Amino acid sequence: MDESGVTPVANPASFRWIPIRSLSERHRPRVLTHLLAMEPQDRYLRFGYAANDAQIGRYVDLLDFRRDEVFGVFNRKLELIAMAHLAYLPELPNEPAAAEFGVSVLPKARARGYGRRLFDHAVLHARNRNVDTMIIHALSENTAMLKIARKSGAEVVRDGSESEARLKLPPESFASHVEEMVEVQAAELDYQMKSHAQRMDLLLHFFSEVKAGIGKTRQTTIE
Repeated sequence: MDESGVTPVANPASFRWIPIRSLSERHRPRVLTHLLAMEPQDRYLRFGYAANDAQIGRYVDLLDFRRDEVFGVFNRKLELIAMAHLAYLPELPNEPAAAEFGVSVLPKARARGYGRRLFDHAVLHARNRNVDTMIIHALSENTAMLKIARKSGAEVVRDGSESEARLKLPPESFASHVEEMVEVQAAELDYQMKSHAQRMDLLLHFFSEVKAGIGKTRQTTIE
């Protein structure tokens, strides 16, 4: 328990840094590609219903990158393999500020702690913007998501096939702002390095194709 009287949501002993980058309007196509790659069961657990391609398309079209926060994890090929949506709920008189959290991880990227780290990152981001409560609406059978919520200290209430988890966040602090700044800058550096490596791979591939073409031309000329 820290000086605020609230139990910290992250366990430093189990911390493993993962580059999490904030997404913007220009990433909308990548978000769509990511969500469309999900299997039917994963779509069902993520959205609470068996979302088809058209419904996912509408969801992506309605994402407001200026109001909400969307975070992502990219692999070496700059493929979006995990993402989270932190949606700020409308402010009500005499009610604490709240935000709703949703996450998705592609099957090939499972069991690496991405869901948990995206949740911790969203918590840090939310508390630094004076959000009091993080809310997760999930199907009761979505044990992975509810496990993350419970481990963070959230109160989970089950109502039949659906569950709601509420986590009260500690207030912002100087340390929390520094932590977020460091994470954002490190993730941006990681992304730029991956982008540079990808451009180099494309350039080398281009040169190899040109070299192969020149070799074929010379061989044809000799013949």
